[in-house]
Amino acid sequence: MKKIALILMGCGGVGRQLLHHIVSCRSLHANQGVHLRVVGVCDSKSLVVAPDAHPSELDDNFLLEVCRVKGDGSSLSKLSGFGACRVFPDSELTAKVFDIASHLGKSTGLAIVDCSASSETTEILSRVIDLGCCVILANKKPLTSTMEYYDKLVSQPRQMRHESTVGAGLPIIASLNRILSSGDPVHRLVGSLSGTLGYVMSEVEDGKPLSQVVKTAKSLGYTEPDPRDDLGGMDVARKALILARLLGRRITMDSIKVESLYPDEMGPTVMSVDEFVSKGLPLLDKSICERVAKASVSGNVLRYVCVIEGTSRCEVGIQELPRDSPLGRLRGSDNVLEVYTRCYNKQPLVIQGAGAGNDTTAAGVLADILDIQDLFP
Repeated sequence: MKKIALILMGCGGVGRQLLHHIVSCRSLHANQGVHLRVVGVCDSKSLVVAPDAHPSELDDNFLLEVCRVKGDGSSLSKLSGFGACRVFPDSELTAKVFDIASHLGKSTGLAIVDCSASSETTEILSRVIDLGCCVILANKKPLTSTMEYYDKLVSQPRQMRHESTVGAGLPIIASLNRILSSGDPVHRLVGSLSGTLGYVMSEVEDGKPLSQVVKTAKSLGYTEPDPRDDLGGMDVARKALILARLLGRRITMDSIKVESLYPDEMGPTVMSVDEFVSKGLPLLDKSICERVAKASVSGNVLRYVCVIEGTSRCEVGIQELPRDSPLGRLRGSDNVLEVYTRCYNKQPLVIQGAGAGNDTTAAGVLADILDIQDLFP
């Protein structure tokens, strides 16, 4: 039985779902000759580890208790005294992770799985790579930090997986890597990479006011608590930056042109969430409606997309696209990416499917963990 030791960073929706997947897939993985050994779990305030990270692990009952405690909004520190585990405060978290990484990294192996949404994990991840550890990311922020950190993280490509940073569980990163490895140059990417904005744009296409669509999306749980976190386009911009860097563009977030769907005077420092939803959004209805009508005259539709083209173009915002194109036919919260290369020139490679949701994202992370199993003895 091949045993893969891992530390999970981040116990939000994706992290908890990953733990559920690990527990529920025990028999499947056993048939495949693999055992995922969770030796530590941390949130922003605490690290919980097995008594001895070398031979032991946190058992499945404990992992499910982690899910329950974090689902209730409590800190992992609440688990002190529950079962045979050790709890370390945030002041000792980094040192303890390094301690475990130095012991396991180059012996039995260790995977650090980042399902957080924090930029503070970047320093830890860039250092554990040198200790022989593997890094699995759902968190986009480490890969959208400075080029120095990016170069460090991707310096050992066999030890690094980040499929779930773009398109949840869709095989976007893997497909692009295969294309690039074959020597087929990618000259254009166009993608709708936000399930929220994909839903919004397909609904306004049907004539519904933007304000009504956003309110519905918020009630369905499609948006962040503050819809401006989605409507501002920064999440899509981070995904665009990851893809652009994968293609060899040495750019930063400042290099990306980002179109926000709301003006600065409706920003979080000016309007509360309730004010924005009730008073700000209705003021945006007319302009979006006019843009939809204008596009329709030409047989086009509006989609919020990222466009990466040539050596310099990288932008995020609303584009007019043919109604009968893969992006034009997009409905609901699916993600779609069109890949144009030498081989896929007139007819692009199209990757489409559910691009959001904790379940889908966690499944992508789990697949990434299993993909590195050959690096473990």
